[in-house]
Amino acid sequence: MKKTSLTIILFAALLFTSCASEFNKVYKSQDYKYKYEYAKECFANGKYTRAITLLNELITLAKGSENAQESLYMLAMAQYNTKDYENAATTFKRYMSNYPKGYYAEMAEYYIGQSLYMSTPEPRLDQSQTVAAITSFQEYLDLFPDAKMKQTAQQRLFELQDKLVQKELYNAQLYFDLGHYFGNCSSGGNNYEACVITAQNALKDYPYSKLRENFAVLVMKSKFEIAQQSVEEKKLERYQDAEDECYGFINEYPDSKEKATAEKYIAKCREVTKE
Repeated sequence: MKKTSLTIILFAALLFTSCASEFNKVYKSQDYKYKYEYAKECFANGKYTRAITLLNELITLAKGSENAQESLYMLAMAQYNTKDYENAATTFKRYMSNYPKGYYAEMAEYYIGQSLYMSTPEPRLDQSQTVAAITSFQEYLDLFPDAKMKQTAQQRLFELQDKLVQKELYNAQLYFDLGHYFGNCSSGGNNYEACVITAQNALKDYPYSKLRENFAVLVMKSKFEIAQQSVEEKKLERYQDAEDECYGFINEYPDSKEKATAEKYIAKCREVTKE
């Protein structure tokens, strides 16, 4: 049994050495066609790192030749398949810049967005990459209205927009949680006002979001808190505003878990507004 295992290990080592030797021979070769065919073979067999090494050299040598398009597209796809999404997006963009009507143009445009999509961070972090991915997918759909990947691109757009909405919800929730802490309010406002503005902007920008109720809850709760901490001359007006917000919330979300909270707020608002 041990002898068999040792034989397998020795055979694998010999095979690896042989393959490495063959690759080094190809890499040092001055035969462009030989290199190109070997790079294609590596790509087809999923040996993307080797393909990338060769194609990075070949895209310069192939410039102006019939293999130029394919070399650049293969390089981008190899980078994508090794999860090097940043370089993949750059190379796909390079392809579109060089060959806007090329044979691989439609898929290259799609993979610009897809590469950016794969590298977008979780919603709590900066979402500039998410915005870039949305822009890229939208350009793809504009350029290729009957595209093969149309349905997937549209789904990606929904997912990316959800991520932006989630980011806004985190921002609004953070303002609400900071509450009466004024250390970050250098402009003279307060966190509850910032929460209302952030949430209302999100409701306006994403009217069909599945998180719409979450924003509405934060607006309602923040307006009530603003009323409670108001100076005397503004108290009546702000309690009336909070009461109206609570009624609007109940009308829009009659089955909400926060309905009881809205009703409690209304009762407290009336104690002030009916004085």
